[in-house]
Amino acid sequence: MLIPLTIAAVVGYLLGALPFGWLVARAHGINIFEHGSKSPGATNVKRVLGKKAGNIVFALDAFKGALAAGWPLLVAGWAARQSANVRNAEGWTVYTANVKVLTPDLVIPVAVTGLLCAVLGHSFSCFTRFKGGKGVATSAGGFVVLMPVVTLIALAVWLATFYGSRYVSLASIFSAIAMPIAAFFLKQHTLVVILAAVIGAFVIFLHRANIKRLLNGTESRFSKKSATADSPVPTS
Repeated sequence: MLIPLTIAAVVGYLLGALPFGWLVARAHGINIFEHGSKSPGATNVKRVLGKKAGNIVFALDAFKGALAAGWPLLVAGWAARQSANVRNAEGWTVYTANVKVLTPDLVIPVAVTGLLCAVLGHSFSCFTRFKGGKGVATSAGGFVVLMPVVTLIALAVWLATFYGSRYVSLASIFSAIAMPIAAFFLKQHTLVVILAAVIGAFVIFLHRANIKRLLNGTESRFSKKSATADSPVPTS
């Protein structure tokens, strides 16, 4: 059990640590840590470099989470197919491959470990001196794989909050709160519910400066004019 969990943790962290926001900004001759909110998340990249760059970063950050959570499911599926009995026309078993790469009881723990470490890697990347984003996009990508219906509910909360307030940070916070609640009531795997709660709390903690600005009325918001011309992306 320890080996697959360790592999998931290392692979997840390295995937999450890939600094796509920094790389995309660098390709435009910008050090994203010196502009805007100084975050490599998709929202700050969008503010500094525009809609296209922000959407690219969001998609790449989400893909990191999806891959970190999804590869254990793919490996387990492959192992199950390899372990299936193959029978001839007479019904006799002619081949049996007993492949035990990931047993069913390990798939979710390994996937959860991978996603958790991907979010940590994104927020504390070893490639950028342990600086990073808030983990919203990376979390969303992983949760799309682990619980797509719950993720759609969280997305609906995000959209409703954003278009009601024009605050990306507030939308991300409310979405982080909605995720574990929806996961609990839709009876998702206990480990996934716990992960949603832990990541949600982590995302809210990383938004603590935004919360202060929201309370003080100084938080930046997308104007209706800019939001119409340039669709928002969640913080990542």
